[in-house]
Amino acid sequence: MLQNIPTHVIAGPLGAGKTSLIKHLLAQRPAGERWAVLINEFGQIGLDAALLTQDADGIALGEVAGGCLCCVNGAPFQIGLGRLLRKARPDRLFIEPSGLGHPAQLLRQLSEAPWVGVLAVQPCVMVLDAQALASGKALPESQQDALGSAGLLLLNKAEGLDASDRQRIAAQLPARSLYWTQQALLPLSELPGLAAQGTAGVDNFVMPRGLAQIPAIWSDPALPICLSQEQEGGWSIGWRWHPSQTFDVTLVSRWLTSLDWRRAKLVIHSVEGWVSANALDNAELQWLASEWRQDSRIELIFSAPQDVDSLQQSLAGCRLSGN
Repeated sequence: MLQNIPTHVIAGPLGAGKTSLIKHLLAQRPAGERWAVLINEFGQIGLDAALLTQDADGIALGEVAGGCLCCVNGAPFQIGLGRLLRKARPDRLFIEPSGLGHPAQLLRQLSEAPWVGVLAVQPCVMVLDAQALASGKALPESQQDALGSAGLLLLNKAEGLDASDRQRIAAQLPARSLYWTQQALLPLSELPGLAAQGTAGVDNFVMPRGLAQIPAIWSDPALPICLSQEQEGGWSIGWRWHPSQTFDVTLVSRWLTSLDWRRAKLVIHSVEGWVSANALDNAELQWLASEWRQDSRIELIFSAPQDVDSLQQSLAGCRLSGN
């Protein structure tokens, strides 16, 4: 395994476009390079790996679900990252912390044991919602703390902003490189630290030890695995359904319209095939074809706890009979 693996933290608030940016970067991976992506999610089900799944060799995905990385540091994060490095032996590593997390703390932790000499952390990329900033929405304090560590501020969703809007937004931000874009598009050449390369060395990395996450197993394929939790920043609930179960996309969309959620991520087996969606603040879902096939996953984040039984019953009404 290489030492001093170039490591890029892709941070930013909830819904700014971090996952979309990583997906675009993965599409630009140089032939022959091995890349790895560690994804952290606020909820416990884990959706971003499913949203990023693509038919490509040379890319390995790992997940740490159930809270921001700095809060779940210790066994889940240490073991998750250690196993990903062992499995992928990557030339380059990307880490996407939760939008409700504390990226500045994560950056400090990655520069400490046991990662010293294993990772070479590059200036991070902060993905920001330019439309939200233009409307006066404040950046969460946990994200503001990381601005000073950024090598690039990616101002996403910049469509429709004129020169005056952009100047006003830039004045609110620290003096850093800015890149205005839409749909989180970024040329790989603009990635801070792209020139960094790992160094050859003896494979003396000692992987942290601890208990692995227990894989979810369905006792009945017709029943989902459901996990919910409340943490600082919100309440989440997620479901994993056996891949044999199918959903009606129209009914799922209608069900979500009836709820007041902050974030919705879905990858489902529908009658039309496997599809995904990713939306913020009750926005209309835009369904896309998905290459994920392992299971159907739905995860929602709310500002306050919800009635789990009511949510599960109404979701079940969107499901068709299993194959």
